[in-house]
Amino acid sequence: MLSIRPAEERGRAQLSWLDSRHSFSFAEYYDPKHLGFRSLRVINEDRVAPGRGFSTHPHRDMEIISYVLGGELEHRDSLGTGSVIRPGDVQRMSAGSGISHSEFNASRSEPVHFLQIWLEPSRRGLPPSYEQRSFSDTDKRSRLLLVASPDGRDGSVMLHSDALVYVGLFDARETGELNVAKERYVWLQVARGAVRLNGNTLNAGDGAALEGERAVRIEGLSRAEILLFDLG
Repeated sequence: MLSIRPAEERGRAQLSWLDSRHSFSFAEYYDPKHLGFRSLRVINEDRVAPGRGFSTHPHRDMEIISYVLGGELEHRDSLGTGSVIRPGDVQRMSAGSGISHSEFNASRSEPVHFLQIWLEPSRRGLPPSYEQRSFSDTDKRSRLLLVASPDGRDGSVMLHSDALVYVGLFDARETGELNVAKERYVWLQVARGAVRLNGNTLNAGDGAALEGERAVRIEGLSRAEILLFDLG
């Protein structure tokens, strides 16, 4: 079974410096039909004005992935970590027993466009931690590249959640496939462009939940970037 979450039906928060679209219930946006999918709790597509951002705030017991689509995102946290996240980077922050962090647009002239993703951890109260790695466009081209996993295999960041996260870039007519183990679930998020997913057309901002599907087949319709979550 495949269920599409259209981009235009997502929640929205608009401020003078922020335009955020919520695939699932988040903050003041509440939709009982879209509270999350398996361990996946948040996919926010954020656009932040130059020089602005999220001031220091706390988190607990959540695996948070930041994935930049355009511009640069500056991260600082209570562990003393500071970095700039750019397109191609995957940052994982485990909030665990408690962490505070801030996220700001690193540019004074250009907006930053990124996805913020939250997953429930497999265990609560873990020590807070952070990891960031960069993945080339070549490695993501016309395939699904593993970028986060519970064991950090194949150069992926280590994720303390029962989830495998893949990223792929697909031009028109380029294809990729993934076999899905029994009793696993898939969420696919289109970050840009358009794809055909198991025969269904998805455009930028659309998401899709797959249950009981043993294979995922993706075909690019226009220059597309997708994230795929294989969930327990």
